[in-house]
Amino acid sequence: MPVSTGLLHLHIPLRSGSVTVLIRGFVADVGCELLYRNEEPGPVEAVFVFPVDAEAAIYAFQARLGGACIEAQLHEKKEAQELYGDALAGGQSSFLLQQEGAGGDIFSCSLGNLPPGEEAALTLRYVCELPLEPDGAARYMLPAVLRPRYTSLKISWLRQGGLLPYFPSFLRSGIVSSCALNTVSLENCQLSPVAFPVSLAEAPPWDRDVELLVYYTEPHKPSAVLEVGLPGAEPGSLMGDPAVMVTLLPSLPEAIPGQSSAGEFIFLLDRSNRSPQRIDSAKKTLVLLLKSLPLGCYFNIYGFGSRFESFYRQSVGYTQQTMAKSLQRVRQLQADLGGTEILAPLRSIYRSPCRDGHPRQLFVFTDGEVGNTQDVIAEVQRYRGAHRWFSFGIGEGASTALVKGIARAAGGSAEFITGQDRMQPKALQSLKRALQLAVTGISLSWDLPPGMEAALLGRGPEVIFPGQRCLIYAQLRGQHQEPPTPSWEITLKEAMRGKKASFKKAHTVTLCPRHRLPVHRLAAKSLLLELEGTMDTGSEGDRRRALETSLSSGVVCSLTAYVGVDMERRQPAQGPLVRQDIPLIGNPGGGRGSRHWWGGISMRGGRGLLAISPCLSLERAPEEFPLLRLVSLQNADGSWDLDPRLAAALGAVSLFPAQDVAPGVWATVLAVVWLHGRAAGQRDEWELLEAKAVGWVRGQAGETRVGAANTLLGCSVGPTVFGF
Repeated sequence: MPVSTGLLHLHIPLRSGSVTVLIRGFVADVGCELLYRNEEPGPVEAVFVFPVDAEAAIYAFQARLGGACIEAQLHEKKEAQELYGDALAGGQSSFLLQQEGAGGDIFSCSLGNLPPGEEAALTLRYVCELPLEPDGAARYMLPAVLRPRYTSLKISWLRQGGLLPYFPSFLRSGIVSSCALNTVSLENCQLSPVAFPVSLAEAPPWDRDVELLVYYTEPHKPSAVLEVGLPGAEPGSLMGDPAVMVTLLPSLPEAIPGQSSAGEFIFLLDRSNRSPQRIDSAKKTLVLLLKSLPLGCYFNIYGFGSRFESFYRQSVGYTQQTMAKSLQRVRQLQADLGGTEILAPLRSIYRSPCRDGHPRQLFVFTDGEVGNTQDVIAEVQRYRGAHRWFSFGIGEGASTALVKGIARAAGGSAEFITGQDRMQPKALQSLKRALQLAVTGISLSWDLPPGMEAALLGRGPEVIFPGQRCLIYAQLRGQHQEPPTPSWEITLKEAMRGKKASFKKAHTVTLCPRHRLPVHRLAAKSLLLELEGTMDTGSEGDRRRALETSLSSGVVCSLTAYVGVDMERRQPAQGPLVRQDIPLIGNPGGGRGSRHWWGGISMRGGRGLLAISPCLSLERAPEEFPLLRLVSLQNADGSWDLDPRLAAALGAVSLFPAQDVAPGVWATVLAVVWLHGRAAGQRDEWELLEAKAVGWVRGQAGETRVGAANTLLGCSVGPTVFGF
């Protein structure tokens, strides 16, 4: 594929790539090789930009040049750049790997002074945590960045007990060809190593992701692995002492709608002045969301533009009074805050500590973009263990990088709303998910030999949301002759019900191979993410500690870079050096469903923080206004009052009290019957409201008279709606 450089058309020197993956538990140790060949008459410099998960730890970089194998060394970034520049000026072949920007997920690989007609194979190694699929599978995405082009391929893999029907012979040799196969997967595996070598050198262009799915027999059982330190490393250092990785993937029961009260929900409205005439639609959505919150939770409301405002200095308890006051202010909101700036309100929110037992949920709805997307994503990433995001992009102009990036950084979900899509059902479904049970109060205790202690590396998670898995890293410090085998205990608290569960494990297992130390590398990366997040506040101590951690562990960060120089070649490259930037492929922006392409790889994916765009385009359902009238009268506890406004909302002349039924119960029964009988097509929007109402009715003594309510409203709703 040619690259246009002025009047010259140069061939991209990336000829092929291969990847080797070793999976142990929920960790993948990956080796990626990029093979370059210079087809030009003079020396070239190839620059390749690619993404890596922000949590991945890149720990090694090497090159094979003309039969010589050169190990790159990790230096402070400025020093590495100077070494690379000096080598280029001197005609020496050299290579450089460095992080680009503040997001931590974009890297550049530069190969300079590659002589004409010669090949160079660059290999980088990294370890990463495997994300989870909704069905519990651990997923590894084969890095398509290793191909200049990206097209379709599916692969079947071994299942325990036999082979799948489409398991061809060439896969057993590790070579992928052009045959169409099923998804890569391993099932019913224990937490034992899985080797997965694949060569992409002869593969056709790809246009789909290639995934490896691993299913474990007991994924919800807490486990731990112990890894000894690096031989020769100084005792007491990060790499010199043993490290432990604890894996938690709790199995939580389904939440009962209307009975979950814990949680903190912060709503952020985009009040920029792009489309002030559409803010009414945003305010109607916010009314539904506020009415659907449970008693006992906490909430706040922010508006942002060029500046930001909040209803309360910090989140307040959800009561009838705070709900009514907030709804009154919502009705007065205008699109009058100028441009779009989300980083400042985020930092204000994060400065306020999370409330114990109330997991923080953040939702963002936006129709535009910001100029500092990577900074916003980095800020979200910094607090990923304490909250979750649900993000929505409204319209074709929404930034996919922002919407997907913040959701992915904090373990939430992202959706796009375009055309005839309605915002309210999707927003309420996300809130329903946010109200599910979560785990807080995570604590670990250790039984260690005398003179030893376990120290957490990084903050550690504060909450585990449904479907999430967390890895906790600790270092074992103290005097020891042999690697200890500690006993340990984990205590988890189920946030929504206040229950506790303890898990004990008598021993851990040793992870090999020793020289790669995946647990130590991931622990170092976890610590680096935390330290880098505080450097912008001017903490020189944190900057120094981050630099020392990176250099001692070999894990590259924003302060360091890998550089290697071919010192064996005595003859310098001849002729002017031509730079070749391997381009981004595909549409770098777009609306719903679009992907960002970096060097051939698809960036997909993109916690309550809700930014609602005033230029939202919503189609009004025929019964939307009657539903909103009814919703606006519901109390914070889920009940309705018996008054003329309710009669008007239900379309009744009057609401004669039923015999032996309390007025509030009768009014609430009428409202629930109306929802089922007259607004069944909008169930996604009132399901949470109905759950609150039914829970309230069931908590009252006396009759409900559902039959009388049906007669009055002309409906036919059964008593099973109330659980009777």
